[in-house]
Amino acid sequence: MTSTHQRTPEAEVTAARPGRWLALSVLVLAVLLVAVDATVLGLATPYISEDLKPSGTQLLWIGDVYSFVIAGLLVSMGSLGDRIGRKKLLLTGAVAFGAVSVLNAYATTPELMILARALLGVAGATLMPSTLALIRNIFHDPRERSLAVGIWGAMASAGAAVGPVVGGFLLEHFWWGSVFLINLPVMAVLVVVGAKLIPESKNPVPGPWDLPSVGLSLIGMIGVVYAVKEAAANGFHWDVAASALVGLAALAWFVRRQLTLDAPLLDMRLFRNRGFSGAVLADLLTILGLSGLVFFLSQFLQLVQGREPFEAGLAELPAAVGAVGAGLLAGSAARRFSVRSVVAGGLAAVGLALAALTTLSHSTGYPLLGAVLLVVGIGAGFSFTVTADVILSSVPKEQAGAASAVSETAYELGAALGIALLGSIVTGVYADFATPSGVPGDVASAAHESLGGAVESASALPPAQAADLLAQAKGAFVDGLQVATGVGAAVLLATAAAAWFLLRGQRLEA
Repeated sequence: MTSTHQRTPEAEVTAARPGRWLALSVLVLAVLLVAVDATVLGLATPYISEDLKPSGTQLLWIGDVYSFVIAGLLVSMGSLGDRIGRKKLLLTGAVAFGAVSVLNAYATTPELMILARALLGVAGATLMPSTLALIRNIFHDPRERSLAVGIWGAMASAGAAVGPVVGGFLLEHFWWGSVFLINLPVMAVLVVVGAKLIPESKNPVPGPWDLPSVGLSLIGMIGVVYAVKEAAANGFHWDVAASALVGLAALAWFVRRQLTLDAPLLDMRLFRNRGFSGAVLADLLTILGLSGLVFFLSQFLQLVQGREPFEAGLAELPAAVGAVGAGLLAGSAARRFSVRSVVAGGLAAVGLALAALTTLSHSTGYPLLGAVLLVVGIGAGFSFTVTADVILSSVPKEQAGAASAVSETAYELGAALGIALLGSIVTGVYADFATPSGVPGDVASAAHESLGGAVESASALPPAQAADLLAQAKGAFVDGLQVATGVGAAVLLATAAAAWFLLRGQRLEA
């Protein structure tokens, strides 16, 4: 009775609040911040590789350590936001995100770059669950909330489009670190305007924040993901087994502890809801299947097809355009047809598009590539928007932060696992290319580390020999990308079938 009495006035005030759409416009700046950062990294990877000269393993760590850390901390940060206030956590995280972006921009070694990406993951873990949780608490009307979630997802897709275009422009005129500095003006607007427009919300009876659970979550997630990454890249050795065992033990202890706490970091009973569990699983597997394409596409466009960074950024626009349009229509489509039809149909479309990329070659024309990216964007836009709405509407608003964190954890964990597994496929296939005769050992070694390394090291060779080396390296990279997109297609099609059954009978609120 008390809980109802507390929620009703808030709902009435929120429903009547004329500034809720303005508040949403500020919230999506945080989404833009994270999306831009994720996409510009892929575009800047060839330049980072050339300047910092990371090994192949270090390059993968630069790509996925952000996801490892953010996946390990999202649940903890989502729960912290429920306790201390989501607005407070969001604004604090935005300041930290901007500050650490500067460290990323001025990293001088691969090790420092990996550390900077890890710290950015800590800051990023505060942003995404806070934005979704605040949407859940600002928009109580189901249809308005669906539209708000659609705008939230569309802004993420817009960030994916803005990142490569702006990043490409910066890379053509400045050094690679400039792509991280574009976070600063967005962060400044978010903090200054958000402090005035975003209403605070939190769980009125939160309970204590359990630090042992925070540690178990972090150790468990990083341990398991690291083990998967190393096993995929270097085989299953004793250190991989130890990491996996430590990670699994920590996660098992985390789950057991949550079931005994009066105020758990994550209420494990949420997973009894089939719609909630199905949506989370669909998100995880979808991102896993897509991440290889996302991470390596910019390298293909620039290093294989020879496009300038700005042109490569423009070439990726169809995916974002499709996702923006689909995200805005997803809620209406799910109500008109069904949740499982929209989600499963979207995932099947993405899977078929990825399957088409198994025919990719050095000379693949842009019409085919652009059409595939458009289909990927539309399918992903429909699926991710509806699953986010399902997750938010499945829980009480007091637990919105923790539930949003689960959604984002699935996303980040899928990205980390996908880059580790599919990235390792690309790296493994690439490393086996035959070195042309006469190439010095040190040049050959650098060329086999990464395609960026091959482009850099070939510049020291005579033109004919350099051309032979680059032809072999580019061919091997494309072969690896073909295999990775084939695996991704299989994952997406299997996920579409699973979503059809797991989301049976699931409906969005009218």
